Amino acid sequence: MFRALGDPTRRTMLRLLAEGDRSVGELAAPFEMTFAGASKHVKVLEVAGLVRRSVEGRTHICRLEAQPLSEADEWLRYYGDFWTRRLDALERQLRRDR
Repeated sequence: MFRALGDPTRRTMLRLLAEGDRSVGELAAPFEMTFAGASKHVKVLEVAGLVRRSVEGRTHICRLEAQPLSEADEWLRYYGDFWTRRLDALERQLRRDR
């Protein structure tokens, strides 16, 4: 998942999908990239479980799957809290050592 989120193009695509379903062509438009290029980005998002793609005729429709983002957020919050506690302890120790 973090590999998928590491790319700014894919993060923008996810932001667009948070507003509603989009075709691969619509996801490609802001970047002036080809369908094939956008489709490769969408594939990475699919493998990460962040996007579900369906085909309606010749149109590939993408939908955001937000649950994995919630799980990543939970994981990151844990480590955010961990480091906050560690840095607070360091600050207290440094104040005592003055």
